[in-house]
Amino acid sequence: MTTTTVTEGPAVLIGYGWRLQIEAEAPVFAEGASYVGQIRERPNAAEVLATLTSADQGIMRISDTVLELALHAEQTADLLPGRVVLDLVRTDLAPDLHLGFLMELPVILPVTRGLAP
Repeated sequence: MTTTTVTEGPAVLIGYGWRLQIEAEAPVFAEGASYVGQIRERPNAAEVLATLTSADQGIMRISDTVLELALHAEQTADLLPGRVVLDLVRTDLAPDLHLGFLMELPVILPVTRGLAP
């Protein structure tokens, strides 16, 4: 399987929620499937900075061709400016199936921050 690196999409703003819809060219996101993705500083980093799952609605199936990825503000609060990487694995199959892409996301420190009580 070929892995594609994707660098398009909105930046993650530290301390804010983040959402991104990804669209496949073919109907590959089956109803009832479960997914997991980990965010790391780089692919070979040992530390997982955040985890998205379909169980906690960090990965939501919109249609057969669209998934929505989401991070809560708490998950972005400790990120550092720069870049992070994310990929997705389908976990309801045996063995698990890597979806064949790696996303590189910019992480930005916003000017307006610290508003939470």
